[in-house]
Amino acid sequence: MINNDLNSILPEIILSVFAMIALLIGVYSGQDKRTANITFVTAGLMVIIGIWMFFDGSPSETAFNKMFIDDAFSRYAKALVLLSSAAVLVMSLGYMLRHNLGRFEYPILIVFSVVGMMFMVSANDLMILYLGLELQSLALYVVASMRRESLKSTEAGMKYFVLGALSSGLLLYGASLVYGYSGSTNFQSIITSLDSSSHSLGFMFGMILVVAGLAFKISAVPFHMWTPDVYEGAPTPITAFLSTAPKIAAMALFARVVHDAFFVMIAEWQQILALMSVLSMFVGAIAAIGQTNIKRLMAYSSIAHMGYALIGLASGTVFGLQAMLVYMAIYVTMNVGTFAFILSMEKDGQPVTDIYSLNQLGLKQPGRALAMLVLLFSLAGVPPLVGFFGKLYVLRAAYDAGLIWLAVLGVLASVIGAYYYLRLIYLMYFGENQDDTLDVMKSPILSGFAATAAVVMVVGIINLFGIEAAAGLAASSLAN
Repeated sequence: MINNDLNSILPEIILSVFAMIALLIGVYSGQDKRTANITFVTAGLMVIIGIWMFFDGSPSETAFNKMFIDDAFSRYAKALVLLSSAAVLVMSLGYMLRHNLGRFEYPILIVFSVVGMMFMVSANDLMILYLGLELQSLALYVVASMRRESLKSTEAGMKYFVLGALSSGLLLYGASLVYGYSGSTNFQSIITSLDSSSHSLGFMFGMILVVAGLAFKISAVPFHMWTPDVYEGAPTPITAFLSTAPKIAAMALFARVVHDAFFVMIAEWQQILALMSVLSMFVGAIAAIGQTNIKRLMAYSSIAHMGYALIGLASGTVFGLQAMLVYMAIYVTMNVGTFAFILSMEKDGQPVTDIYSLNQLGLKQPGRALAMLVLLFSLAGVPPLVGFFGKLYVLRAAYDAGLIWLAVLGVLASVIGAYYYLRLIYLMYFGENQDDTLDVMKSPILSGFAATAAVVMVVGIINLFGIEAAAGLAASSLAN
């Protein structure tokens, strides 16, 4: 029995053992001198395990008394988490070394955070859910404030920690209510204890508090208040990481909880998710219009995109789950390319985040601007780029589920949100000519990531690189 349990968490064991060995190597071999080596080995290991997860067709299995589940849904989410984390690690190394942030602890903390995310997406019990959530969050609190000499970075880490503790408290209180009224922390036991015709008020409050705690992790409105400040204050590589892998893990955990533990109460949580979706889309779209800091702008963009992903989840159908998973894969690819560009925004060796520094970039650096143009059009959902099909999937899921009003509001929010993406394009090609524009990009790694993401947004319209079929299989395994 124990062998089967350990086999189910073998990827997590490999990453945890590697992180502890890397920690010892870093401490006893000159500390930060090994940062580059540890980073590249970490990224390589994540890519290998991520590909293994994506192509692993093993049947669903549970471990540790059904507290941990290994199925197609968790493997899909883990693959996205691992591959996106590896991409962010590689493209952020140059930035970290140039700005005296190349500490060997950085990739190790990222590994521990990723292990927490992997436990999150495989959680089949409220206790494993909390264990994974806290393991992910504790590492992120540290890396968010890694620039110790910066007041903004310290403030970002403190805000993230305080508000994260508040969300954890809400989630724990909700979990205790769910346990008290259902008699179990296991998702299957919770759902079988519910009567489809009547639910106790205490259990409903417990479910709402759990949903609120999870909504904080995906920065859905009204639990989004930490996102702009943390995105702006944290070092840009950390911002890139926060906008990718943790969002996938939290959204996958959200889907697992509402479908595996609370599906009988779909009429109740569907209303909550639909409301959070609408608020997130419109707050993200409208609040971003006045932003001049590109990292804050991307924070509100992330809030809006989580609103679109929630549309698929709110539909409560298998196709809605598939649409959400496809959307998250597309969203992460767009964000990796966009943050590769943002990481390259420098002037005289210093990071630049002011959007007006993009003025006339299209004339001075046409290749770099073209890649960003494609990514921004895709983020805005302009056809025929892949970003358009991501939004089309979730809107169709809402329409098929009878939530026509939600689909209509999604379209309206997308039109409003297109403004701030198009404004960046306008500045790159039609902005005022200034002398303080960005330096020429000298990093082939960042250029490669930005260009590759842009090409994927164009070429991916053919068959989405097989993501659609993998997402369908993952959604079916969760819904069964």
